[in-house]
Amino acid sequence: MQRTPYIAMQPDTPDHPDLSNIGWQDQPWPIEVPVCGFVARVIAQHRVGYQVHDGEQTHTAHPAPRFLKASVDPVERPAVGDFVVVVPGQSLVIDRILPRRTQLIRAAAGERHRRQVIATNIDAVLVITGLDGDFNPARIERYLLLVAGSGATPVVVLTKADNVDEQSLADAMEVIQARVPGDVHVLAVNGKSAESVAQLLPWLGAGDSAVLVGSSGAGKSTITNTLLGEQRQSTNTVRNNDSRGRHTTTHRALIQLPSGACLIDTPGMREIKLTGEERIDKGQFADIDELAMQCRFSDCAHLSEPGCAVSAAVVDGQLDEEHLHSFLKLRDELAIASESAEAQLRRKAEAPRPHTRVLGKRAAPTD
Repeated sequence: MQRTPYIAMQPDTPDHPDLSNIGWQDQPWPIEVPVCGFVARVIAQHRVGYQVHDGEQTHTAHPAPRFLKASVDPVERPAVGDFVVVVPGQSLVIDRILPRRTQLIRAAAGERHRRQVIATNIDAVLVITGLDGDFNPARIERYLLLVAGSGATPVVVLTKADNVDEQSLADAMEVIQARVPGDVHVLAVNGKSAESVAQLLPWLGAGDSAVLVGSSGAGKSTITNTLLGEQRQSTNTVRNNDSRGRHTTTHRALIQLPSGACLIDTPGMREIKLTGEERIDKGQFADIDELAMQCRFSDCAHLSEPGCAVSAAVVDGQLDEEHLHSFLKLRDELAIASESAEAQLRRKAEAPRPHTRVLGKRAAPTD
């Protein structure tokens, strides 16, 4: 079968729609594009295929068969936010993925070590947490650990600020600001107020791409609707007993905002599993790192060892005990996840290659 001819086509040529309004930035154009194909961005993923946008209109496309092989790492498959080359066939086919400048990844649910892409080619990750029963500083620290390796900028957004009094809001802001790096912005918003949500606009300018992450019921879809100026995303009330909502957003979707930004709304995450590739020795735990340098033993686990500067800081009130507890929990989880990843790589390396045979002496016939 003859391959589709490829020619070099730059994104700003007259023959190609303008991709800047769908989040294309000044990125390298490393591959050639088929004469009959085009570049588009994945804006939604469904069980039966994808929706892609070419800068002018939306198309339905299906992944090339090689993406569907069980041996393919899910991270190597098309994801929402990807810029892809689309070619015609019986239907439009996603032929290849352009290099990602950033990507947010978590470990998929289940015991088997698999990774899942949340969004790609994003500039900011807006970590959404409600100022109700959803408020959980340890979960925010977990999100920030994932974001740290993505290449995107994290922003912590506390929603439902209109449902708490000034003192409760001030206390919550103080707790979060004490447990995140100083360069991470922490904002409190009323998701139903355009004036309040306007605080997010510095990360949602023309050409920017951002993704919303957080629990179901935290207010992601409400914020999206307010930014859009219309009720496009479904919303529901949360349960009174735990402030959790039902999954009103059922799939990841990239939405173009009036500001010219692209916003990716995601379903609520019940589980935020680490991949094992995250780094815990910096970022929001830099304060523990600095204290650890003063411990008597270089391999101090910061539990009950004599001369532990970290434990002493907790006793003296210099270090928040919950912050240390979160660090120890994430450290142990990362160690387990890292071992699982290494074990999987070993299994792949030791697995026999398909379509190969051993040359040499034939095996003796058996009865």
